[in-house]
Amino acid sequence: MTFLLYVALCLATVVALAATVVRAVGYARMPLHLRWELYPVPHEAADRASHGGSYFEESNWWTRPPHFNLRGELTAMFAEMLFLKALREFNLRLWWRSFPFHFGLYLLIGTVGLLLGAAVATLFVPAVMAGWVGWAWHQLYRATGVAGLLLTLVGAVGLLHRRLTDRELKTYSTPGDILNLIAFLVALGVLGAGYALRPDGAPDAIGIALGLLTWDTTVRIPALLAAGLVLTGLLTAYIPFTHMSHFVGKYFTYHAVRWDDATNRRGGAIERTLVEYLTYRPTWRARHMTADGSRTWAEIVTTNPSTPPAQGAQK
Repeated sequence: MTFLLYVALCLATVVALAATVVRAVGYARMPLHLRWELYPVPHEAADRASHGGSYFEESNWWTRPPHFNLRGELTAMFAEMLFLKALREFNLRLWWRSFPFHFGLYLLIGTVGLLLGAAVATLFVPAVMAGWVGWAWHQLYRATGVAGLLLTLVGAVGLLHRRLTDRELKTYSTPGDILNLIAFLVALGVLGAGYALRPDGAPDAIGIALGLLTWDTTVRIPALLAAGLVLTGLLTAYIPFTHMSHFVGKYFTYHAVRWDDATNRRGGAIERTLVEYLTYRPTWRARHMTADGSRTWAEIVTTNPSTPPAQGAQK
């Protein structure tokens, strides 16, 4: 049973990582997006970003490279990723439910990292882990694990309640949205119950991590805890295949759409890409665009849509 559990956890991890990479590559290869150009752009110089300015304000801006404010961009990224800053500003009611869910997941991910780190340190520097460093490390992953589990469950319950009761949110809540939240509740609920109710002598979190790293199949994991681990592994592998993979898409939404203020210079990469796009022959259902696949995008955008195309263009 322990052997099969290890195999299931490893397979789930490989599938989750591979699917995430495939999803990221797919986003990266998508066509150039129409930029929002919504300011402030955080990678602008601090004095311009403070009032929503741009390097386009400078005289002869094209003669000098734009200043890239890495600190400003990282600050904005972490505020959005860790604390859902935009959601808090524009939808505080939803933020109270969404923030604990997401932050709890971050804590659980961090807990897994701490556990693996503690297991590796126990194998290679046992003397260090036997002292106060090990004690502090154990207390840290216990605290993040408990807090992460509780916050995620509370957030999932809150989000599920909101989707089922809020009239506006119910309009565009799909069965998949409900199923996803229930999956989190079941998987993490079973995992938490299995860990809390494990009998005396059963391995703790660090014991399971050590057993997995050394592939020790003599470790006896209680059935309920094993079920929770398998369900959590399946959930981890499932996430990248759903819209919950927005943690990947969000990066591209901000960097390739919202914050993209790169200059389209003559002979540059952007110009070459746009020239290629103008040769495409789109097929849209909007009849006034006459995008039936016979005309290039260049022909379409240079034609007055109120003027019927020439008879030959329809063929």
